[in-house]
Amino acid sequence: MNLPVRQTNTMALISLIAGILGWTALPALGSIVAIITGHMARGEIRRSAGTQEGDGMALAGLIMGYLMVGLCLLGILLFVLFIGGLLWMVPNYS
Repeated sequence: MNLPVRQTNTMALISLIAGILGWTALPALGSIVAIITGHMARGEIRRSAGTQEGDGMALAGLIMGYLMVGLCLLGILLFVLFIGGLLWMVPNYS
């Protein structure tokens, strides 16, 4: 009995690689690419009627991408609050 060969979705692989790059070399760009390609891959896999696989890779890329975007936004918020706190402590010489 021959089973049909399931191909790995290319977008899912790109999402996983971009998610890893988002945590290592290219935080902003890699994370955004991981999120976009992850959503595209999951949609393609759902529409493929079982001929494509890679949903786990796409999901991993999405998770890594969203976590890095969240951490970047949190870092920016903390930086702004820190600078605001420093400016609040400086006496007003007007």
